[in-house]
Amino acid sequence: MENKHASEHLLEIKNLRTSFFTNNGEVKAVNDVSFHVDKGEVVAIVGESGCGKSVTQMSIMQLVQSPPGKILGGEVNFDGRNLLEYSSNSPEMRAVRGAEIAMIFQEPMTSLNPIITVGNQLVEVLRTHNKQLGKKEAFKQAAAALENVGIPDPVARLKNYPFEMSGGMRQRVMIANAVACNSKLIIADEPTTALDVTTQAQVMELLMDIVNKNQIALIVITHNLGLVNRYADRIYVMYAGKIVESGTTEELLKRPKHPYTIGLLESVPRLDGQTDEQLVPIQGSPPNLAQLPDHCAFMPRCKYACELCRNKPIPELRKSSGDEHFVACHLNIDEVNE
Repeated sequence: MENKHASEHLLEIKNLRTSFFTNNGEVKAVNDVSFHVDKGEVVAIVGESGCGKSVTQMSIMQLVQSPPGKILGGEVNFDGRNLLEYSSNSPEMRAVRGAEIAMIFQEPMTSLNPIITVGNQLVEVLRTHNKQLGKKEAFKQAAAALENVGIPDPVARLKNYPFEMSGGMRQRVMIANAVACNSKLIIADEPTTALDVTTQAQVMELLMDIVNKNQIALIVITHNLGLVNRYADRIYVMYAGKIVESGTTEELLKRPKHPYTIGLLESVPRLDGQTDEQLVPIQGSPPNLAQLPDHCAFMPRCKYACELCRNKPIPELRKSSGDEHFVACHLNIDEVNE
């Protein structure tokens, strides 16, 4: 896949660390994570539940609940500013949320206020980031936003409460909320969760149309590797609070180098596979993030594990095949499989 994006990074995360301090100890949810997103680029972050995907994005937005959560260090460089230099409730950070970075949360029914109409919620977003915008004009823009995401009779729908809409329509409202202020980056956290297959496709096509039309960068957090294959330019694979592999979608899905990435791909059914082909689950369970080992956290579940993995410290990301393919593994999987 060609890299059609500029070399300038819109978002660059450096050594981000976020922990939750509980009665059972420090839970290292995001443990020295670094990645970047370019202007107009679609980046996917994949991994099992509890690997740190959502907490990473909440840290970018400074929405981590404190206590027990705390951003311990690192940088979140967005459009030339380190957002971690702002406090979570500062005017500067509030100005970034929504207007410059928008977030589509996992479950729209819990993200939308059930006792406020959809129209009033959209108007609040618009007027928060444009103090000169009158209420009447804001309602016109809110109706236009609903029309842009394919909701029929948008003026009437402004009067609806979230519970009066289907799951797909609520997700469209969340997308309308995210793009209403012409943000530069959208973070979509499991945008197709709890939707049927047809609605999933409609929602993703709609989101991609808006992203491509307006040249908005997009981070998609998902378990759906089919979705990743169809829409993402690049992929970051997370495990136990760390990025263990990254690369272009074509390179990473065709030539995975980390045993965890290989395990994820082997456990997913393929339309082009044999009808009698058996899926291979990843054995074991993810580690306790409050009791992480010094060695590779995936080692107890890894079919390739050796003494090097048991005795060496956690490996750092190193360059693999391809200019943008990096892997955090002591082994060369190609040599192991020869």
